[in-house]
Amino acid sequence: MADPAHISDPESAETNPFNISEDFVPSRTHKAAGILTVDFDGLLDPPLRLQEDLKEGNGGQAWPAGMVLAKYLLRHQRKDIEGRSMIELGAGGGLVGLALTLALKHNPSTQIHITDLPQMLPLMQQNIALNFSSQSPSITPAVYSWGSPPPSNLPVPPDVILAADCVYFEPAFPLLQSTLSDLLGSNTVCWFCFKRRRRADMGFARELRKRFEVAEVGADDVDGAEVKREADEWRRENIHLYRITRKTINDAKQTMHETQ
Repeated sequence: MADPAHISDPESAETNPFNISEDFVPSRTHKAAGILTVDFDGLLDPPLRLQEDLKEGNGGQAWPAGMVLAKYLLRHQRKDIEGRSMIELGAGGGLVGLALTLALKHNPSTQIHITDLPQMLPLMQQNIALNFSSQSPSITPAVYSWGSPPPSNLPVPPDVILAADCVYFEPAFPLLQSTLSDLLGSNTVCWFCFKRRRRADMGFARELRKRFEVAEVGADDVDGAEVKREADEWRRENIHLYRITRKTINDAKQTMHETQ
């Protein structure tokens, strides 16, 4: 549940809270700094504590796509991502990466790098300190600007790429695509979740399908009636969750043929 100090706008199509659970927070335009505590409906014990602060930009708060991605991975992919190397793009305060680090902290071979622009680094560091009594060897914050060469301290290619609500600024779309191309190895899986807010967002999704193998996760891909209802709710809230991998040579040839 959000901190009482948080200030939300009146309900609108953009800010109306989800009905999935109290752990899915609405998009808010104005929000006071505070600590969000979330356990993803009991999937995370102890719960995640996330300092939210918008003074350096919108990345300083939790957004619905991050909640959806973290909860999906905790519920459905925990065993598959345990012991893997991961890079989170556009991490903001580090919601997804921190949630997975807490869930997988029993396995020190799990390595998670949360990345964002320089102004977000202090908030990422603050949230790591908020959740771990000492510096966790399993999670590392780093500065990574899309379109730039990957920093030398990142594992490239990683086993897993995490990206939540990175589709928000149209001029940055080509840079994000370039970064995904830089990071995706032949065995890398990218979990990419975003809320569609404008027509250009789906144009970006179409470009992803041209470059990469993209499979959308929906109600047919999860088990349990309650979870299926949640997946249906994602779609009603215009939230899309993709599993992205590098195209095989045959896939790439087919794409080239179709676009000629």
